Amino acid sequence: MTNLQADHMKLEDTHVTRRYFGKFARITGYLTKVAATMEAEGRFTRRDIEALAGYLVGLNWTFTALAHKYHFAGRFAHAGALTFDRVESGFPVYQELLEMANDAQQAERHLATMPDVETLKDQMVRVILGDQTIPTKLQYALSQRLYYEELARGDQFWARNDPQAVWVRNQEDRREFLVHWAVYDSQINLPTIYLMELEDTGRTGLPKDERRWPEAQAHLMAQSVAGLKLLTIAKGFDEDFDDLHPTRLRRLHIGPMYSHAFTRQSGPLREVLEAANSPVGEDWALVWTEEELVSERVEHVKSGWFGSVERQIFSRDVFEAGGSATGATRMERSLIMPERPYQALAERNPPGFGSVRKFVVSENGRVLSYR
Repeated sequence: MTNLQADHMKLEDTHVTRRYFGKFARITGYLTKVAATMEAEGRFTRRDIEALAGYLVGLNWTFTALAHKYHFAGRFAHAGALTFDRVESGFPVYQELLEMANDAQQAERHLATMPDVETLKDQMVRVILGDQTIPTKLQYALSQRLYYEELARGDQFWARNDPQAVWVRNQEDRREFLVHWAVYDSQINLPTIYLMELEDTGRTGLPKDERRWPEAQAHLMAQSVAGLKLLTIAKGFDEDFDDLHPTRLRRLHIGPMYSHAFTRQSGPLREVLEAANSPVGEDWALVWTEEELVSERVEHVKSGWFGSVERQIFSRDVFEAGGSATGATRMERSLIMPERPYQALAERNPPGFGSVRKFVVSENGRVLSYR
């Protein structure tokens, strides 16, 4: 059994906490640019990118909110401390997002009882000039005010981001939709995004169907677990909804994040980051994993006495990692990293990284793609 206490770590030092959030501010800021590069390469459509961008920007806002919440971690007892997974993911633990969601439900009530930003700043100036001391408690109050303001704006990446359906086109007797949703997976402490393309042969379009849409949403959220194969998720959905036909399912894992300063993962990447000896803010590498399952044909199976229904037969890659073991048509891992860690990776050239796509990001915002 995994010792979660050993895997998880609290950031109880103000300087270290701010470095951690500063690192993720850079990382999440690059993600939409990497996704745009993938679109230019033809790996994603404009519709895919619009769905992805919502989650990636929301992830940025999640870290912005948490950075406000823990801005004064370690200064005094009530400031709290962020808990993150230093072994498996490098990201905050699942419980942090649950607490954030609970705080969001009460954000307006908290804001109504707190002084506004300008009042807090005026009070800080008076303390500095009058008492000639650092107004730490007022600074903390301001950080909490900014935290609740950020939550009140909404659109963060939450522990559960329920399915949304985007109409694509009508073709003969069916409508085509892109259904997308996301979770912060509690097993691996990573944001995970799902994109499903499906054909709808029902009488009413799926998002407007008061019976099927809530059932489909509940089904998909219940199956959004990293331990389930895409084949299991797609087949289960296909069999439970006779008039909804999933033709393509993709799952994207954003992370793990590797950092020589913060995480304790083992393997070549840790050694590469150690060798890179990067300056503060550039000591990281982020894994981006995409799994894809595609329907290769349709079979009609008997249903009832005289009817039949469509069932999807999905293509599996029988050469890549056993095919049936992965439960996907293909799986591709990419690495996102700054220039200095990439140079160290290229020099060391550890086994297994030759076929991994590398996205190298720079301070000026450029994203370069390498094999």
